[in-house]
Amino acid sequence: MGKILITGGAGYIASHTNLELIKAGYDIVLADNLCNSSLEAVRRVEELSGTKLPFYKVDLKDIDALRKVFEAEPEIRAVIHFAALKAVGESVENPLLYYENNIAGSLNLFKIMDEMAVKQLVFSSSATVYGDPESVPVKEDFPVQATNPYGQTKLMMEQILIDAAKAKGWDITILRYFNPVGAHGSGKIGEDPEYPNNLLPFVSQVAAGLREKVMVFGKDWDTPDGTGVRDYIHVVDLAVAHVKALDKLKVQKGVSIYNIGTGKGYSVLEMIGAFEEVCGHEIPWEFGPRRAGDIASVYGDPSLAARELGWKAESDLKEMVESAWKWQSQNPRGYKS
Repeated sequence: MGKILITGGAGYIASHTNLELIKAGYDIVLADNLCNSSLEAVRRVEELSGTKLPFYKVDLKDIDALRKVFEAEPEIRAVIHFAALKAVGESVENPLLYYENNIAGSLNLFKIMDEMAVKQLVFSSSATVYGDPESVPVKEDFPVQATNPYGQTKLMMEQILIDAAKAKGWDITILRYFNPVGAHGSGKIGEDPEYPNNLLPFVSQVAAGLREKVMVFGKDWDTPDGTGVRDYIHVVDLAVAHVKALDKLKVQKGVSIYNIGTGKGYSVLEMIGAFEEVCGHEIPWEFGPRRAGDIASVYGDPSLAARELGWKAESDLKEMVESAWKWQSQNPRGYKS
């Protein structure tokens, strides 16, 4: 298949995917502007895989710099597109930043792909595109109705890719994933946010004594214990899904869309309880008000991915939490440790 360009290639999900791609025999090229990631993640992937990886520090908004990556790597035949800003709250506060970065940057990528006759892409989308679904589990044919600018950028990019695939004969796999958690079994790579926007990294940091307590937003949701329910998926399982998607592009034509999750939902309090079992002590938390834009429950039906990609999540909740705690314990300051 030639080389695979990984945009956002130093990020959390990308780092784990890079390892799985190397294991599967793919030849990869990484591009990242390092605005919310670390070059140390690339170094550790190289260490774990025993492979030196070509890395280009480039911002997708700089179309000329991006073109030079493709010119320097003429064997690129497909792209896995991770690069994006991804904090829901920040996107509400600063929507123009998100539309400029996620949409304009992606359009530059797609333009250069077109120039270079690269016609295959796996796109990192999100279950955010479903908004507040009328029922769960959500299926791929459910209405899409993003409720925040981050989700809107993912939804817009999906439509751009669907239109481009029709017009230009591209082959596209869109992966709508739920809530990635956990870390590689080595404890060498994991999620390293400057400030945790997602539940599990925040719980990890409270468990490690780096933060005072977990704030649980809302106690009166229509769920079994009154707290929000989400579908959490081990990041290594998610990484394997990208390998399966890339494998399928060898024979697939047109656009395919898949939910990538476990098909099970866990509440905030269940996640805190699971973490307490693993770390061996109580984790302080308290209830706070609901956040604007939050929803009660969302989890996905991953059966289409099982049938067409031959993929399913393998790790249970305990394995997710254990790997997250191992990463936190070995790297208390993330990649700066």
